[in-house]
Amino acid sequence: MHCQIATLADSASDYQGKLCILGAFDMICARQFPVVHPFCTLALRILFEPSDAGTHVFTISCVDQGGNEVLKPLTLQPAMEVHFPSSFVPFLTRNVVLNLQNIRFEKPGLIQWHLSCNQKRLATIPLRVTQLEEGRGGIGPAG
Repeated sequence: MHCQIATLADSASDYQGKLCILGAFDMICARQFPVVHPFCTLALRILFEPSDAGTHVFTISCVDQGGNEVLKPLTLQPAMEVHFPSSFVPFLTRNVVLNLQNIRFEKPGLIQWHLSCNQKRLATIPLRVTQLEEGRGGIGPAG
């Protein structure tokens, strides 16, 4: 099992097995804290090999630099069933699109989203939550 894509985005959708992602990002910049981010999407594409056939339970957690939960861990329901139709199929992929609303960030810092399957970490998605400084307007998001 391998996580091919794991990102935060403005939106995403699964369109006939294709993962369509719009506006992937890794930073939120706020004028003041706490701040509530109104809407974003966690987009995942997971590849399974024949040895991964079976039932898989995926959990997503979101923690700050101190390991404190920003959101309660989410267990994706129902569990994902992976079955291979024949021995001629070398891999399968599944897309997961999780829409998130009104996420509250208490202070600036590094946030990490962890994707785990059957209690084994598959991917980590970092998110920088920063304070907007008036004099830095021309530097851009990477600064």
